This record gives sequence, structure tokens and C-alpha cells, in this order.
Amino acid sequence: MAPLRVLELYSGIGGMHQALKESCTCAEVVAAVDVNTLANEVYKHNFPSTPLWAKTIEGITLKEFDRLSFDMILMSPPCQPFTRLGLQGDVSDPRTKSFLYILDILPRLQKLPKFLLLENVKGFESSSARNELLRTLATCGFKYQEFLLSPTCILTRFPDQDLEDLFKDKVIDKVGEASSSLSSEEKNLDPDIGPDCSSKKSLPKGAFLFKLETVKEMERKHDQDNDSSIQMLKDFLEEENEEMSQYFLPLKSLLRYAFLLDIVKPTCRRSTCFTKGYGHYVEGTGSVLQTAVDVQLESVFKHIEDLAEEEKLMKLSTLKLRYFTPREIANLHGFPLEFGFPDKVTIKQCYRLLGNSLNVHVVAKLISILLG
Repeated sequence: MAPLRVLELYSGIGGMHQALKESCTCAEVVAAVDVNTLANEVYKHNFPSTPLWAKTIEGITLKEFDRLSFDMILMSPPCQPFTRLGLQGDVSDPRTKSFLYILDILPRLQKLPKFLLLENVKGFESSSARNELLRTLATCGFKYQEFLLSPTCILTRFPDQDLEDLFKDKVIDKVGEASSSLSSEEKNLDPDIGPDCSSKKSLPKGAFLFKLETVKEMERKHDQDNDSSIQMLKDFLEEENEEMSQYFLPLKSLLRYAFLLDIVKPTCRRSTCFTKGYGHYVEGTGSVLQTAVDVQLESVFKHIEDLAEEEKLMKLSTLKLRYFTPREIANLHGFPLEFGFPDKVTIKQCYRLLGNSLNVHVVAKLISILLG
């Protein structure tokens, strides 16, 4: 059987390509398209034989698309127009222009692709861009399936479960044509399981609520960390060494953002989402790691607001908080150890590139469903 001819749009560092490899699909990426020069360098570093088009999608003509004669499109359009923390400009955001161009081109192709997989963030599912996508798919005669997913639900809670059992409404294949849409957030699969895959149990009596957290948030984190079906963070960490000192939080960040940090230990089974601002901005960009594992958070944060600045800093310093390294975040995203970055790419640039990427394992499973 001839390999599937795959077109990878918004290819970034190659998360979709890596997922395609992991799915063990007989396929060839005939072109990867992205305008980000640095992301393209990382892509070429890992997939040197793949034709890489460093141009805008709107700059690709219908004839050029037709010449590729692709069977499958993998794409992860810009998420900023749909994120909850953004302006939610949707189709009026200039960054959506290229996606709308794809939807305009698709029905006019000489040969329609058989498969299409799109990944984006929670918020896309209620957008006008998504509605335009569905209208285009209907025009082209595609059947589609949408998933709202969390990696912990798919990869750890049901590791041995058949995918067709997990997704009761499997992608329908009509004359070999199907489309699947993925959003990188949560979907409730059980009435007793929360959106983060935690069971709805109460905190033990006497549990201490530290930082600026609600009881509900504390319960959610407690349940996640006690879910033995999920791997501990220590499985994804690099060995501690002298080079780790560059990842420790600056003192001014400790003082300013102490009450906003999401602090996890190596034995935790959860983290917040790592965004492209990780390592540069503190609030809402990803968890930080407590390397002094024997120090109790409660003992540090209790009455800390009453202390003088110097005493406060001394207490916070005992936690030995550091950022996750780029390699550790790549591990959490499911990139294999052989996936790397060129030497010239800085740590800050690695964070930005990984924050714009996706979970390889989840997309690999979706590709298997789509082609199944």
C-alpha cells in the first residue's frame, strides 16, 4: 500500500509530524508549512528530509496545493484568537486569516483529502471559526467528530482501554473520508470524574488552605495527586545537576508572585499548562517545581504575609523553587528523547516554541482513531 501523502500546516517544531510517527501510520509528509523561522530550524533539525515551506499559507496558490496531491491534512492553527485569557477576536483576529483561506481553498481542490485533523484550544469549539469549518466540511461531504480532551484522561486513566470503547462515538468514515477535530482541554467521561479527571472527594479534615486558593481548587489538586493511574512528575524530570541553578526563580519573582505560583513536587501527578510565556512571565504560564521535597508548603505560607520582606524571602527560599527545564516540558508533551533543539536556540526560545506545541501522545491516538 502506498504511503499516505500528508500536508502539515502550521507545522511549528513538528508536533504533528512526531505524532504521525508515533501512530505507526504508513505516511509521508509531502510538505510542512510555517512562517516562524526559529520553529522551522527546530523542525529541520528533527525532520531533515521533509520539504519545509517557509511561507505564509495565504501565499500558497490553489495550483501549488493541487500539485501536492495530499491525502491528509494535519494542522494546528494559531490559538490566540480563541484563548480564554486573550481578546477572543475569533474570525476578526488577523491570525485567523490563514485558516479562513484554507477553508476557502479546500472545496476547490482537484482532489479532496481523505482525512483532516485539527488541534486547537478550549474556546475554539464555540467560535465562529469552528462554525465556518463545519460548514466547509459539510460542503465537501466530510463526516466529523470533535473531542475536548485532557492528556491525563486519555493517556493514563485508560492506558489499556480500547480506543473505540473510550470514544463511544468513533469517527465515522464515509467512503474513506473523515475529519477529526481536537481541542487540547478537558472532556468529562464519567459523572463522578471532574473535568481534570479527578474524583469528586472531599479534602481530609484539617487540611491547610495555603496561598490564594479556594477549597474547590485544593480538593481538585489533592485528588489529582492521589490518582495512582497518573504518572508522577518525577518520571519526566532530568537529573539535578549544577546547570539546574539557572532555572531557580529570581528572588524578586519569589517576593512578588509567591501567592500566585502553582507549586508542585516531583511526587505530584499534575501541573498547569505550560504556555509560551513560561520562564518570562510567572502568573498563569505553568507550574514551578519545589526541589526541597521535605519542606512543607503549609509551614512556609502560614502567616507569611505578616513577616518582614527579608524573613519572607528566607522562608520562600527554603522551598528551592525552580522552573521546569525545556527538556522536562518536552517530556511532558510526549516528545521522545531523540527530539532536540539546535544549539543556537536559547532556553527562552525553547519555552516559547514548546508553549505553542501540543501533546504528541494525544494526537497520535487521534490519528489512530481517524484512520481506524
